[in-house]
Amino acid sequence: MEYRVRVERSKLKFAAAHMATFGGKMEPLHGHNYAVTIEVAGTLTDDAWVCDFSTLKSLGKAICDELDHKFLLQAGSSALEIDEGQTNYKVRFGDRGFVFPKSDVLALPIDNTTAERLAEYFIARLKPELLARGATNITSISVGVEEAPGQSAWAVSSL
Repeated sequence: MEYRVRVERSKLKFAAAHMATFGGKMEPLHGHNYAVTIEVAGTLTDDAWVCDFSTLKSLGKAICDELDHKFLLQAGSSALEIDEGQTNYKVRFGDRGFVFPKSDVLALPIDNTTAERLAEYFIARLKPELLARGATNITSISVGVEEAPGQSAWAVSSL
């Protein structure tokens, strides 16, 4: 039998700015108050649980805290020209240019700052942490990133 455990909202939130690219265009610089949901599925441990809720919450909160009040830079973007200086990032898209202080930026190893890619980023960060804690019973992990009420994207991966 498969079981699922889910944690969401209470402390799994962050506010961040971004500007996703799509179809040869770039969104205006804007921000969201994001909410994150983490769900893991698997078999029960000898203690009759899939995963401790507090483990999922603390791992998710740590990632949210890193993202909170940052400009999320898609460092793997092929659409943006990114120049990393000693104290800032210069970002260009066509005739638009921005300079961001490094202290305000979190450069992410993703190609776009869509909710889908942010969910994938969470999974990439959560997987090794869960495995390091011996979560061999977990078979999959799902993460939902909500940009606004009723507007979220999910990524799902086997563990």
